[in-house]
Amino acid sequence: MSKSLPYAIWLNTSQSFQRFAKSPIRHLSHQVAIAEWNYYQNEDEPSSLEIALVLLHDYLKQCNQPVHLIGHSTGGLLGLLYARKHPERVKSLTLLGVGVYPAVDWQAHYYTLRQLLPISQEIILAQMVQHLFGYQEKYSTQALVKLLKRDLNTSPSPHSLYQKVSIPPAGVPVPFMVCGSEDDLIVDTNSLRGWKKYFKEGDRLWEYPWGHHFFHYFYPEQVAREILKFWQSLPALDFFPLEVCQK
Repeated sequence: MSKSLPYAIWLNTSQSFQRFAKSPIRHLSHQVAIAEWNYYQNEDEPSSLEIALVLLHDYLKQCNQPVHLIGHSTGGLLGLLYARKHPERVKSLTLLGVGVYPAVDWQAHYYTLRQLLPISQEIILAQMVQHLFGYQEKYSTQALVKLLKRDLNTSPSPHSLYQKVSIPPAGVPVPFMVCGSEDDLIVDTNSLRGWKKYFKEGDRLWEYPWGHHFFHYFYPEQVAREILKFWQSLPALDFFPLEVCQK
């Protein structure tokens, strides 16, 4: 981490999906100092959000004041678990593509299909590409299938063929924003709006009409603008120097 303090931190837990966060991070970096925190496990390591939580805490202990956390899918789940455990270190939490049952991700859907349908992994992954990204041409679909295969082996998502983990709905003690798209088949509108039951005053739900599960990649400017509006609505907003820090 650089000596300059980040104002916000984008949590990445998938090397395969990291590229899809670049555009919204770039848009946010025009206004604030934002860092990327990356957690990647190799294929021989156990899938463990607990290890990721410990490493994230070690990183955030270097900051002398709370920061805004942003995360998509499993990265968002990690941020949610961290904010519940260490709210004193979190200025706000923004979740992208995370429903009220926050452990439900694309892998949970994938493993359900593997158990229900007598078809090959390749066919199911091609279906998941359409669910996650919308219609894709043949060669784009093939490239994205390879990307999903890597994510199955290296993401700390808690799901597998042997078990699907559920985390019950609950609120979070810090200022909270949830973002999603209306055509997301992984985290649908009902799952997003289910958060409203747990909102505090000032918490926000924002849905974009399009973009599927990776709406922040397809519409980065719109996503960044709404996140900035949320931060600006919070008290004591002090913008840091415009630098991007990375770990």
